[in-house]
Amino acid sequence: MSHRRQFLSALALAVSFLATPAAFAQNKPLRVGWVFAMANAPAVIAEQKRFFAEEGLNVEIKSFGDGPVLQQALAAGELDVAYVGAPPIYQWFSRGLDARILAKVNYGQAAIIANNASAIKSVADLRGKRLASVAKGSGMDVLLRGFILKQQGKLDPDKDLDIQTIPPGNMNAALDRNVVDAAFLWEPFVSQALLRGNSRLVLDLNLALPQYPWYVVMAPASTLKERPADVIKLLRAHRRAIAFLQSNPAESDKIIAQAFNLESVQTADGKTLQGETIVHEARKRLGWSDKLETRDLQFIQQLMDYSLELGFINRPLKVDQVVDLSYWQKATSAK
Repeated sequence: MSHRRQFLSALALAVSFLATPAAFAQNKPLRVGWVFAMANAPAVIAEQKRFFAEEGLNVEIKSFGDGPVLQQALAAGELDVAYVGAPPIYQWFSRGLDARILAKVNYGQAAIIANNASAIKSVADLRGKRLASVAKGSGMDVLLRGFILKQQGKLDPDKDLDIQTIPPGNMNAALDRNVVDAAFLWEPFVSQALLRGNSRLVLDLNLALPQYPWYVVMAPASTLKERPADVIKLLRAHRRAIAFLQSNPAESDKIIAQAFNLESVQTADGKTLQGETIVHEARKRLGWSDKLETRDLQFIQQLMDYSLELGFINRPLKVDQVVDLSYWQKATSAK
């Protein structure tokens, strides 16, 4: 057989293989969405350090401004896996989106801050005050109303204070201009405010709820059925990214600062602090872990109960309905 005929025969065989459904599925990218938040840094690290690729996984990564926009992409079948807050997942589940929480992403991140000159020293002091926060019914709002205000402050969220919806990036300015008396926000906004020197902590939620989970890795039931091996590969890459964040803080802080375009902060005494310093400060309230502990599952159940009480879901749910740790267990076992 001539070289030309050999080449054409091999080419035809390759085209035939690639045309099969199994081969197509094997080469199809896993579409991964993530909420654009510092706490979801493992998604950034796994991509930039090529942990996804080293696990043999072809991925398409896309960031979203918030959970509701990401949910629309999930509902439309445009994503296979997502890094998103736990509350949206069980809220979507209650409305018919069959999906599962697979692993933890982070712990901590949220805090209440007030202007240095404010008389607010505790959550209870928010009575009669104006508090900047996020949209009612969102995951962070569940945390604020259910745990912080009702449980910690013994306050009625709808009667005892004025909760004003303000974009997180504008909350510090609202504090400076006395538009609000305090703000409930998360990293990096908390650290930016503290490093500027004009605000102080009223409540570090990670002290009140040590290592409470927030962002998680989730997947629709269809992904778990059709691509279980790829889900396990993703969770292995996710685990490696978290190990990198923990063992290489300086390099990972630089990657995070660049990925989130963190602008420098001017302190009260005129110093300029770069993005890596903001990330370093944020680590005091924010950390990363992939393992969902028993206490984490209890916390997610607590959030579900708050959501039902607040009217954000219309039926009781149990945590084992929306959590499946079997894929994480396979990912963390020996290959």
